[in-house]
Amino acid sequence: MSPPNGHKSLWLVLLFGMGVMAKSLNCPAKCTCQYLEVNCTGQQLQDFPMTIPLDTRQLILATNNISYLPSVELNFLSDLVYLDCRENAISEDLDFAFISLNKLIYLDLSFNNLTRVTFTTFSQLSSLVVLKISDNPNLVEIEKDSFANNTWLRHLDVSRTGLTFLDISIVKDLPNLKSLGLSENLWNCNCSFLEFTLWMKESGVRFPDPENISCYSPAALHGWSMPGVESKLHYTCLLHLHDTDYAFLGLIGFCIFSAGTVAAWLAGMCVALYEFHTTRGGDDEDEDEDEEATT
Repeated sequence: MSPPNGHKSLWLVLLFGMGVMAKSLNCPAKCTCQYLEVNCTGQQLQDFPMTIPLDTRQLILATNNISYLPSVELNFLSDLVYLDCRENAISEDLDFAFISLNKLIYLDLSFNNLTRVTFTTFSQLSSLVVLKISDNPNLVEIEKDSFANNTWLRHLDVSRTGLTFLDISIVKDLPNLKSLGLSENLWNCNCSFLEFTLWMKESGVRFPDPENISCYSPAALHGWSMPGVESKLHYTCLLHLHDTDYAFLGLIGFCIFSAGTVAAWLAGMCVALYEFHTTRGGDDEDEDEDEEATT
């Protein structure tokens, strides 16, 4: 016999209440939790919260004082698809922080103290679509092929960092890249940057805030916008010759001329010696014939 409808409704309410209570018991202190989401925004947290439900899909840790992302605790959250860590103090090495987060689509590490990005930093994030590492003033290096495994990456932001150079291979091999933030960096527009500026003109990628993407050095190109500086770099690096170039070409010309002169002199000496010996041999034969005739 089935229970009356009133008892059935009460039973469902009790089950729902127990589920809510279990969720609330697992929710970290100072954070709010709802279905598959944990939000700890602006709670002055000093450390990564340790009691996050393992089925969390969206984790927001923005505007805290967290300086370290523990790889073990973070990688227990293997279902994460959205991780927001903006406005913290993260500065530690992140090479092993995201080993098991291969479902992660959105990662925001802006406004932190990152110093470098290596090949292993994001290599396990094969599903990553959005990566924000802007506003890290101490970020001075992104190694070559750092995003080689992030082929689904569509939006990348490295604006307002300490970067002065970006190797073309870092972004050229991202087939799905649609947006690249580069503004307000201290770009060094030397000849090694020529290929990158040419790629900017031809790639079809959108550059947010383009009026603030400009050269910081050398002094002659300070303030020049990119990729507009490409024509200037093309002339300076490929067509225009400096005084040292003329000196080098002059030295090469002098060496070629000297080598040619010496070679010609040696050839002339060889010809003269050959003719001398040939003539002398002929004279000796004539003298021998005259002596035989007289005898």
